[in-house]
Amino acid sequence: MPLTPSTMLTLGILAADFQLPDVVSGQTISLNDFAAKKGLLVIFLSRHCPYVQHIKHELAQIGRDYKDKNLGIIAISSNDANTHPDDAPESLKAFAQELDLSFPLAYDESQETAKSFFAACTPDFFLFDADKKLVYRGQLDDSRPKSEIPVTGKDLRSAIDAVLSDRDVASVQKPSIGCNIKWKPGNEPVYYKSSVATVS
Repeated sequence: MPLTPSTMLTLGILAADFQLPDVVSGQTISLNDFAAKKGLLVIFLSRHCPYVQHIKHELAQIGRDYKDKNLGIIAISSNDANTHPDDAPESLKAFAQELDLSFPLAYDESQETAKSFFAACTPDFFLFDADKKLVYRGQLDDSRPKSEIPVTGKDLRSAIDAVLSDRDVASVQKPSIGCNIKWKPGNEPVYYKSSVATVS
């Protein structure tokens, strides 16, 4: 299968704007909705990906743990639902309800939001500070499917805690890795084509 790492976007760049429908409420979620937040976590995920399935309960727990903190969170699925129906809006809605997510899960049908964030894999994490500058991109933690390493979210949680406490986020960051985003035919961005590593 194509095993794909984060693009490790340059730190300090501004969050891209977006306007996407929440699969549960149907409301449009935009970057401006998080303007007053001290931090913003953007998560690219898919329902069918085993790497996301492996950490899905920790993602839900992070939402609960930081619900009353000054942190905005949005999850986004950008996969082509024509080829991967588990990532269609109704299926994503069931996924969000199954996990009782406390943050919106939006569907990026055009895949333009994924491109604007240079997202490449699921899961892919982007954490921004109060000025919406990128301070962390990388893995949740060291756990992977079948690795027998516990899922703790330590890398991402450490970065979030630093942002909320007005501390610098560690500059040494490990890429996330997982399933490639399922691009529509002919829609694959150049950065994605150069990042895929095929493994058996």
